[in-house]
Amino acid sequence: MIPALKRLAANKTALTGAVVSALVAFAVVFGPMISPYDGDSMDVMAMLAPPSLAHPFGTDTMGRDVLTRVLYGARLSLLISISGVGIAAVLGSMIGLFIAYRPGFVSNLLMKASDLLFSFPSFVLALFLMVVLGYGVFNVALAIALIYLPIFVRLARNLAQLIVMEPWVQAAKLFGQPTHSILLRELLPNALSPLLVQATIGVAFGIVIEAGVSFLGLGVQPPAPSLGLVMSDGREYFNTAPWVLTMTGLAISIALLGLNLLGDGLRDLTDPKLKERLS
Repeated sequence: MIPALKRLAANKTALTGAVVSALVAFAVVFGPMISPYDGDSMDVMAMLAPPSLAHPFGTDTMGRDVLTRVLYGARLSLLISISGVGIAAVLGSMIGLFIAYRPGFVSNLLMKASDLLFSFPSFVLALFLMVVLGYGVFNVALAIALIYLPIFVRLARNLAQLIVMEPWVQAAKLFGQPTHSILLRELLPNALSPLLVQATIGVAFGIVIEAGVSFLGLGVQPPAPSLGLVMSDGREYFNTAPWVLTMTGLAISIALLGLNLLGDGLRDLTDPKLKERLS
């Protein structure tokens, strides 16, 4: 544990990403509790008020505090992204490990289905899935899961193909361990680090996907808060009150920056060559 923390502290990218991500997580979890405003409370005397000490992100056309709405929206957007990427990571990793360990007709069929999903641009596939599945929080999370599923399948398969011929895996085969035991005990632990890095980066882009489809009116629907809905509201009166859209976009950018830096730093830390240089 201590050597891992030392390597984290020595890697400026990972450390910066971890600090920014921790601050964002703290704000998302505890911010709505600390804020003196409610996400839906309206103040007709403070409609479209510019940023100030009382309202750091200003207010919208209904007099609602934009910062509070961003915090509530970020909580929902982050939950949707983590849920979707989590489903994709678990299911995709197990499918990828199975394809590498048990090649055959079923594995080829699974890989072809994964390649079909992977062939579509992410946001185009998200829009198509939202039209097919319909609106709502659950469907947005499901769409994110289907978008990232082939990514984890391909990554897990490639990693497992490097591990499956190792002596300890072959020994587990000879001792008669069942397939699920070999996948979970022998293959998965040795492929876990790159998968976790991909999941961290995936959560960042999952937030973008959720915000994008909700901004276009195809994702989360009012009155549920989300970052995309807050930005969509600000689009209508951008010329007179640009702070609603710009401040929400800035908050999203900071969250993405932290998660991407954390993912890049973790990728560096899991590089064996870098471990040798830092040890």
